[in-house]
Amino acid sequence: MEFTHSSGSEVTESRRGEFLVSTDPSRLDLDVIHGFLTNCYWAKGIPRNVVERSVEHSLCFGIYDTSGAQIGFARVISDFATVAYLGDVFVLGSHRGRGLSEWMMECIMQHPSLQGLRRWILLTRDAHGLYAKFGFLPLETPDRFMEVHNPEAYKCPQ
Repeated sequence: MEFTHSSGSEVTESRRGEFLVSTDPSRLDLDVIHGFLTNCYWAKGIPRNVVERSVEHSLCFGIYDTSGAQIGFARVISDFATVAYLGDVFVLGSHRGRGLSEWMMECIMQHPSLQGLRRWILLTRDAHGLYAKFGFLPLETPDRFMEVHNPEAYKCPQ
């Protein structure tokens, strides 16, 4: 995996065939991201301004085709020293079945700023097989984890 760094910034990019994975925030298409997230099971109804804030405060990875159109996304929330939360991972249905999710995960897990972390966390309903390829396992001690979960959060004005 090769990462090229844009001069003066910490943007990483990796090419594979006709596709690009990039952390360049200026490439992100919030219409695509919000359009997918507002209809998926984990963020159904999420307001656009919440998506904008989440993107602004995360290390985001986009997948782009040769035209520059965004076809995939993931974001990492981290202190870049001890822990990272991986969320909002998707590839548009029109581009699934090409190994793009796995490639994006390779790029995420090999990102220079995310090395040496003690713990990675994620939630998934249906992609356990993908994440297991990168060392993710069910919680060893689920009784130690706690959460505050507000399923009505996106129904309130933001």
